[in-house]
Amino acid sequence: MAEIVAGVGTSHVPAIGAAMDNGKTDEPYWRRLFAGYEKARQWMAETAPDVAIVVYNDHASAFSLELIPTFALGVASAFSPADEGYGPRKVPVVEGHPELAWHLAERLILSEFDMTLVNQMPVDHGLTVPLSILCGEVDPWPFKVVPLCVNVVQYPPPTGNRCWNLGKAIRAAVESFDEDLRVVIFGTGGMSHQLQGERAGLVNAKFDAEFLDQLTQDPEALTRRPHVEYMREAGSEGIELVMWLIMRGALGDNATEVYRHYHVPASNAAAGLIILQSGPRGGDAA
Repeated sequence: MAEIVAGVGTSHVPAIGAAMDNGKTDEPYWRRLFAGYEKARQWMAETAPDVAIVVYNDHASAFSLELIPTFALGVASAFSPADEGYGPRKVPVVEGHPELAWHLAERLILSEFDMTLVNQMPVDHGLTVPLSILCGEVDPWPFKVVPLCVNVVQYPPPTGNRCWNLGKAIRAAVESFDEDLRVVIFGTGGMSHQLQGERAGLVNAKFDAEFLDQLTQDPEALTRRPHVEYMREAGSEGIELVMWLIMRGALGDNATEVYRHYHVPASNAAAGLIILQSGPRGGDAA
């Protein structure tokens, strides 16, 4: 039987990937950020998952305003890095896990989650930067990936509660898969940042710290947080944090914190990372 063993919440700031791709990680501006990733990379290597379910949002690479799925599940055998206007990142092609992906699709749809199924999809920095953060510069990626793309760009995005419940359904679906797999689930995006308007460059470190604390201390309180609160306190792109609730919902009742790292600034954003150990198998997964 497959099992979700842990969850990772991490920002997916594109400049982090660019710093790696261009050999700038040891420059003074970036050194402290990347130093904080070393323990996370060691943990990932020791955990050695077979598959990662990566929850992220597309940035007009695979989808556009012509087609806006709320939840899109990648079921292909491979996903190529997207060209985001300056050429694809020079990172490995992402190898999918179609068997697990189709199993998730069946279980989630029959659990009344309306998933869009995607057989071909380029993956942008929203997915590849988290892999780089946790794995470093490797070829190939050390595990297979099931991409789960969430709309947090076009109003209305899914609520935190909907994301939480999707995470719980993912946990149940994974545990019903009859192959022995160690699965890690990523929730990506955020933390506080705004890329445009009068508040461009906004960072709210107090809000970010409270969010990280509540992931273990009172995650259900986060499910009641309205969209407008994210926008007000964490900036327009802070809404991406609802994707972390899919990750947290998949971990069961009593997830425990393994490691966290927080750094400002990373480009014009706050960069956060947290690793959570999954709760007891089967806990609150139904």
